[in-house]
Amino acid sequence: MKNPINTDLHGKVAVVTGAGGVLCSSFSKVLARAGAKVALLDLNEAAAAGFAAEIEAEGGVAKAYKCNVLDKDMCKAVAEQVKAGLGPCDVLVNGAGGNNPRATTDKEYYEEGDLDADTKSFFDLEASGVEFVFNLNFLGTLLPTQAFAAQMVGRKGCSIVNVSSMNAFCPLTKIPAYSGAKAAVSNFTQWLAVHFSRAGIRVNAIAPGFFVTKQNEKMLFHDDGTPTPRTGKILAATPMGRFGKAEELDGALLFLLNEEAASFITGVVLPIDGGFSAYSGV
Repeated sequence: MKNPINTDLHGKVAVVTGAGGVLCSSFSKVLARAGAKVALLDLNEAAAAGFAAEIEAEGGVAKAYKCNVLDKDMCKAVAEQVKAGLGPCDVLVNGAGGNNPRATTDKEYYEEGDLDADTKSFFDLEASGVEFVFNLNFLGTLLPTQAFAAQMVGRKGCSIVNVSSMNAFCPLTKIPAYSGAKAAVSNFTQWLAVHFSRAGIRVNAIAPGFFVTKQNEKMLFHDDGTPTPRTGKILAATPMGRFGKAEELDGALLFLLNEEAASFITGVVLPIDGGFSAYSGV
């Protein structure tokens, strides 16, 4: 498969967190096709290793590492392993993240009687669930950045790309913790861009709209494959009328990493959403 943009990453080491998932495994393959040596990090090392093997089968250089992005010491240890095995990090893609049912309400709107009903309302959300979602998305971006940006400072051509979400622009119903956490990721992206602006590191983010992944497929489709009501609402609010495909994120990622095309771009959060963020519903 050919990359949509001719970004040359030969001689660079790229690190991708959450690389055992649908979108981040795709990112890893794209970076490898661009010439980078890729470190695939995931708590599920077996999943990351499977995608690393696919990259190597295509002729690329890749290695999988088990990493808990919520463990600072582990992130630092893996960073040293990557440096020893592939070289110092030039590109970091912070893709680890996700939601949790404990931080999700059953209904979109509060209705009279829900407080005492057998339904999970806003008042029933577990603090531990909300904390987990915030930590996974925000600390799961901050801690790997601490570990790998330490290898970038003072070197030219280094770049960080965070994965935010449409939720950061306008929160979706039912998932307040995930929406808030992704808003934090967008804000953190801007903060990092300023903080590292004189250290040779550009920091940007992509904000995917709606893509079908293992995490959300149960929310979007019934077991028989028919769409759920939530899918109908999503597609009705997406002017292009469909879900995105994983490969439709590739061009944005490669553009933001391209030192010729994007050398003066830092601190942006780029929506890739089929027009969702532009549509008022009217």
